[in-house]
Amino acid sequence: MTYSELYQKSMAEPLAFWQEQAQAIDWYRFPKKILSQDRHGLWRWYADGLLNTCYLALDRHVQAGRGEQTALIYDSPVTQTLERYSYRQLQDETARFAGVLQQMGVKKGDRVIIYMSLVPQVVVGMLACARLGAVHSVVFGGFAAHELALRIDDAKPKVILTASAGIEFDKIIPYQPVLENALREARHKVKTCIVLQRPVHKWQLKAGRDHDWLQVQASAQPVDPVPVKATDPLYILYTSGTTGKPKGIVRDNGGHAVALRFSMRYIYDTQPGEVYWAASDVGWVVGHSYIVYGPLITGCTTVLYEGKPVRTPDAGAFWRVISEHQVKTFFTAPTAFRAIKKEDPEGLFKEKYDISCLKYQFLAGERCDVATLEWAQQLLGVPVIDHWWQTESGYPMLANPAGVELLPIKPGSAGKPVPGFDIQMLDENFESQPAGVEGAVCIRLPLPPGCLPSLWKAPDRFKESYLSAFPGYYFTGDGGYVDADGYVFITGRIDDVINVAGHRLSTADMEEIVATHPAVAECAVVGVLDSLKGQVPVGFVVLKSGVQVSEKQVQEELAAMVRERLGAIACFKQAVVTKRLPKTRSGKILRKIMRHLAEQKPFSPPGTIEDMAVLEEMENLMADHHIGAWQQEAKAKPGS
Repeated sequence: MTYSELYQKSMAEPLAFWQEQAQAIDWYRFPKKILSQDRHGLWRWYADGLLNTCYLALDRHVQAGRGEQTALIYDSPVTQTLERYSYRQLQDETARFAGVLQQMGVKKGDRVIIYMSLVPQVVVGMLACARLGAVHSVVFGGFAAHELALRIDDAKPKVILTASAGIEFDKIIPYQPVLENALREARHKVKTCIVLQRPVHKWQLKAGRDHDWLQVQASAQPVDPVPVKATDPLYILYTSGTTGKPKGIVRDNGGHAVALRFSMRYIYDTQPGEVYWAASDVGWVVGHSYIVYGPLITGCTTVLYEGKPVRTPDAGAFWRVISEHQVKTFFTAPTAFRAIKKEDPEGLFKEKYDISCLKYQFLAGERCDVATLEWAQQLLGVPVIDHWWQTESGYPMLANPAGVELLPIKPGSAGKPVPGFDIQMLDENFESQPAGVEGAVCIRLPLPPGCLPSLWKAPDRFKESYLSAFPGYYFTGDGGYVDADGYVFITGRIDDVINVAGHRLSTADMEEIVATHPAVAECAVVGVLDSLKGQVPVGFVVLKSGVQVSEKQVQEELAAMVRERLGAIACFKQAVVTKRLPKTRSGKILRKIMRHLAEQKPFSPPGTIEDMAVLEEMENLMADHHIGAWQQEAKAKPGS
């Protein structure tokens, strides 16, 4: 079957299509009601089906005679640890830890917050919650106390699972001070914490509240999976909200399992027994979908990597893991490749390893600039596939479906719509735009299985945030266009479009151009206020290691490049060299906050930021270069 045939089938007969895909997983009761609406008028998939996600991920593989296959490889260069867990071992640990949670009073529907580093126990904790029908909410280890407190108050967990510390390169990050501050700040009071004591740092256990993970697990009795409804929540994953209150993205059990099994087969072309590696963290949706649930439901071997693309120990870290564990399909963010490119622009570290096992390289998490894509293609010699999705969707909405047919790769495009997603580019009149014309990227309702059905305890907020701007559609918040061949190009968040003297221009387009400069390792272009033109673009660039070039030369060359490609209307005249860009811990550049800094507007630093000090550095940089509002201040000074 071709991609076009599969996609058209999903559009023409969606109920039959998703009923057929549901047969790829095991159910306690196969659903008869494929699609329905709940009391809030929101769409739900497989409402009368019964299943258990932990059973799908572990028990059924053991029962099928594949218990000795490796389920999980834990590779931690920061602790010099390598461990392998078979499906039988992972099932046993999970069943016993589910017994621990049960002893602590956790039952179906209760919430458990997981605040941990990237260790095997975080996977055990997630699966143990799923085994009981409890709802887990993973909070990225190292999040600020205030952000953790907000999530505690919203989810109201019965138990918190945590570890004594995380590790960033060679830096030990104790978690206890953060958690203690969060517990003091939170209105909801948590009586039970289960702590994994890591050798690098010990947690001072509080009597009556804290329990040693390994001790309580050693004496626990295993429990069997609890059947749950397909529409029961599996997890809550919080993402930033415009009001300052995080949005609790809900993922159900049934649609989630069907969608991930479908994606592993049709998008990633990964079969049971093969090795799949997503270099992410379980604190993000990629880790949920493609470190834990997707590979394990499929019966793959998944890699849990506690390290970085560089400095653990060098820019060859990824290639070692791929070679050593025989990874077939690898998934990471473009920012990882930019980090490698900065440290090893010639790709010399790769030559130390045999990575002939690698068949596909997938990129997502942020827009992939053409320069990075082409560099990765040349380095790896395998298809480098950009694809696009969100925390809200849970799996790709745009992709090159390697498991159906590998379509020609168009640099700059995230591929074609994944079956089930009716993607339209709409204008302000809700009209679908023709090929080549940019619009708001929207998805016709109902969304396919696996996407968020609502926000945690906030159906009205869900409707207002996602469904109100374009009636009958889910609004992604991104802009883009479709070309004549059906490939979709995501140009960036709608608020990344700036208005320069009446001309609407995409800062994403400018970033594409800036990134091609041979001295530039990483960049961000943001629009700042200008008294004459309304807005003007300013580029911030990180240079490659060892490059000897003046800031003035870089600025002149970049301005000339943008002028040549976009024309003088772009008014790109200022480029500032910086040592680093402000990012979230998942690697996304905080462009909106950069705009706020330039405009001297107040903002709340997100708990997702990698390093708070970089914001002060960026603010000083803008002041020194008289960017945005700082320019007006400079002009107002006597003698300016």
